[in-house]
Amino acid sequence: MKFRVAGINFDHMHMGDLLRMTANHPDAEIVGICDDNPARMQMAIRNFSIPQERVFKNLDQCLEKSRPDFVILCPATARHAEYVERIAPHRVHMLIEKPFAASLEEADRMIVAARRAKVMLAINWPLRWTPSHCTAHRLLAQGRIGELEEVHYYGGNRGPLWHTADKIEMVPTPARKRKSWFYKKAQGGGSLLDYLGYGSTLGSWYHDGRKPVEVTAVTDLPNGLEVDEQSVTVARYSTGLSTFQTRWGTFSDPWTVQPQPKCGFVLKGSTGTISSYDYEPIVRMQTKRKPAGENLPVDKLRPPFQNPVQYFIHCLRHDCVPEGPLSTKVSRVGQQIVDSAVLSATQKRTVPLVT
Repeated sequence: MKFRVAGINFDHMHMGDLLRMTANHPDAEIVGICDDNPARMQMAIRNFSIPQERVFKNLDQCLEKSRPDFVILCPATARHAEYVERIAPHRVHMLIEKPFAASLEEADRMIVAARRAKVMLAINWPLRWTPSHCTAHRLLAQGRIGELEEVHYYGGNRGPLWHTADKIEMVPTPARKRKSWFYKKAQGGGSLLDYLGYGSTLGSWYHDGRKPVEVTAVTDLPNGLEVDEQSVTVARYSTGLSTFQTRWGTFSDPWTVQPQPKCGFVLKGSTGTISSYDYEPIVRMQTKRKPAGENLPVDKLRPPFQNPVQYFIHCLRHDCVPEGPLSTKVSRVGQQIVDSAVLSATQKRTVPLVT
């Protein structure tokens, strides 16, 4: 059986990456793409030889004519709940690109809509498929560094307008920045909403779902922008402080050359530490047996755990609930931390975890 897949809304450039994963999957077929701006679909049409009868401007027409088993959603963050609530009544499963939502209230609306329609909802966090971070999770689960006490995360890139799908480099201009939803507060823009969810959601995965009790955050809005390009969040857990930093404006993009500070995670356990940096071929682990540390090669990821489309089809085929960062349970904890950080930065004070 081939799963019929439609790509809905091209606000986020990751749509091209997700459609490529779909095109490369032997049991998936792109049966439709939809965006109210046809120009944004042209690259996908060329890349995947999508016939014109599978290209739509109207969402309802796309769903009715293409009859997808599931959709890939890439709207602006502030429209995630809107799209999930529109699509759920069609009884179509949904894989939505990160972040979860612009607020916890909107995330909960998405969970309710999917539950009422009895459809699967998963949130894709691309770093979940990075071998170094998967290896760190395996080592942690095996107890190699004892009980996790702290997670320290630094994440970002040169900025969302420096690249498009397939990491093709672009040159940002002031005009593009003014028009981009990434730089509009009402549409869920800003580095905090773009990247803190990575740290807080994968951090919650590492913490095995444990929640912090309070959060403190500071943001920087340079040059009169209405959204931040940098944020620092401190989350107090019963085991200590975890820190999460986001940055648009790193010296280089981590998928080409790691900037300094490096993008990735450092995990501190009761008996050791693990550093896991984005896209690197090794993780570094310190233990009591080897306090000087050792470099360990990252795991080789195998199907269905190589990318979100593989995994989502696996969950549908075997009727199993998505786990880890893709689950609404773990992503909701990440969203609680994000909402708390937004509140803290706005009020300039430490706040209890938003519930």
